[in-house]
Amino acid sequence: MSYRYRLSLFILGDLFLIIGLFIFSRWLLNDTATNPFDYLRLMEKDEVIPIVLFSFIYFLIAFGFKLHRKAWEHGSVKDVTQIILVTTLSMFIFFVIQTIVNADTSFRPLLLFWLLFSMLICGSRFIWKIFLNRLVIDNSNKKRTLIVGAGSAGTLLVRHFITNSSEKFYPVAFIDDNPHKQKLEIYGVPVVGSAKDIEMVVQKLKIEHIIIAIPSLKKQHLNEILNKCVKTNVKTQTMPMLEDIVEGKSTFNEVRDIQINDLLGREPVILDDLSISDSITDKVILVTGAGGSIGSEVCRQIANFKPSKIILLGHGENSIYHIDLEMREKFENDFEIIPEIADIQDREKIFEIIEKYQPDTIYHAAAHKHVHLMEWNPEEAVKNNVIGTKNLAEASHVHRVSNFVMISSDKAVNPTGVMGATKRLAEMIIQDLNEKSRTKFVAVRFGNVLGSRGSVIPLFIRQIQKGGPVTVTHPDMVRYFMTIPEAARLVIQAGALAKGGEIFILDMGEPVRILDLVQNLIRLSGYKLDEISIVFTGIRPGEKLVEELLSTDEMIDKQVHSKIYVGKAGPIEIDLIEVLISTYNNMQKEELRKKLLYIARSKVLGGKT
Repeated sequence: MSYRYRLSLFILGDLFLIIGLFIFSRWLLNDTATNPFDYLRLMEKDEVIPIVLFSFIYFLIAFGFKLHRKAWEHGSVKDVTQIILVTTLSMFIFFVIQTIVNADTSFRPLLLFWLLFSMLICGSRFIWKIFLNRLVIDNSNKKRTLIVGAGSAGTLLVRHFITNSSEKFYPVAFIDDNPHKQKLEIYGVPVVGSAKDIEMVVQKLKIEHIIIAIPSLKKQHLNEILNKCVKTNVKTQTMPMLEDIVEGKSTFNEVRDIQINDLLGREPVILDDLSISDSITDKVILVTGAGGSIGSEVCRQIANFKPSKIILLGHGENSIYHIDLEMREKFENDFEIIPEIADIQDREKIFEIIEKYQPDTIYHAAAHKHVHLMEWNPEEAVKNNVIGTKNLAEASHVHRVSNFVMISSDKAVNPTGVMGATKRLAEMIIQDLNEKSRTKFVAVRFGNVLGSRGSVIPLFIRQIQKGGPVTVTHPDMVRYFMTIPEAARLVIQAGALAKGGEIFILDMGEPVRILDLVQNLIRLSGYKLDEISIVFTGIRPGEKLVEELLSTDEMIDKQVHSKIYVGKAGPIEIDLIEVLISTYNNMQKEELRKKLLYIARSKVLGGKT
């Protein structure tokens, strides 16, 4: 509806109310007229003048307060207050003028008129609001939606859906665990039960969509609600996390698909900011693999502690370009940001960079990580994961870098594949060097990271969106998972706790059965399990059914942080690795693979392997 049309409608409506109420209020206090029409017939010409005068005063003030510019389908208590202010001010000015012109002006009919006029003006606006929201907006093509959470966030969400005709959701009911909200109605939407009733409500009210509208919900409680939603086979979405809303990344009105980390029930990591500040604030930090999923997040987390300089080192210019651009947009005035395009296999270049910038701490995230790709290309895994790490570590030793934190993998424990074996060899290299150097060398191990470039979860989601099939390697496959921000924070925390030689193991929580995870994703996407087929493809070379984080000979009963454990491997016979590095180019792929696994699994006993 155009502004001109709305304006005309409101002016005519208000004018009709003014004329009608003037006549009605005078008639009520008139002894001779039997009904309003009798009074209208008996009215004298001079009694029309007050109607014209009040109309002029009212519209003048109403336009001054921009009363007719308001979109009343979004009307609020504040708008009602403004209406009463306009009517009261109009009546006051009118009364003053009438008193000056006519000393015997009757106050009673004016008081009655003011009361009735204020009530009916407010009422007309809210009748308009109801008309637009309930009658004009067509809900027939919208999804019948259940809102979990009748707090401020859920209320704002429902109001947004009701007042926006373009939205595809039609709120049918609330679910809330607060007993004081049961059976109440909010914007006409009833609260029909608590979380335990979700399945019953979905069936009874023919719900087609569920939105969880509790941004501050703890992970464990969210996981419990999601498990109930899973059983309904109805597509479920959620509002953004409260921290995203506060930081301006999202708004209350936005909804997003359930992400895999929502299903893990993991609470946010609490860091020891003081110890981290000591190792980062006003220091020079170098991050390898800075354009990767883990490396870039490490850069973002480090930036919060205000280093003096961050060197973004990576081999892929495009990924370094993007993290450099992002960091400059947010932190260019806080510290120096230096992008360096370099391959960690280029020993001369690596030594040159570390000598030039003299970093205090190096976070080494650059690596080849795809398990099955490294099975096909073991020589590349050796060059990047083993030789590249050796170059960085020896350059750090020579130029006396204070801390060297290498990001390792749970696949380095009793490895069955090339990727894990090369990661274990990289751990051996820095542990050996730690005994000879002033640099504190440590490794940090963790499992699968959600949202990383090597994660299989995006593949599952794409397969579900296409209607299947979803490919799973084995029905009993089990993995540990954590989010990229959580992993990056704990890597930084481990670096701050380093004394040299440790293997830090991040608390990955409970292991997750991949088949269960896929089935939950299918249900939360709004499908039944029989609608999306799951195909088992078999375990690929280099994979395990169950990953480990620490072998038995590395175990130390010690926890240095609520989510970080520490282990320490025995002495390493580095000569085996040196021989491999000098001869790997002359080996066939299978021979190299076997040699890598042999060294990675070797145990040092009495100085002999």
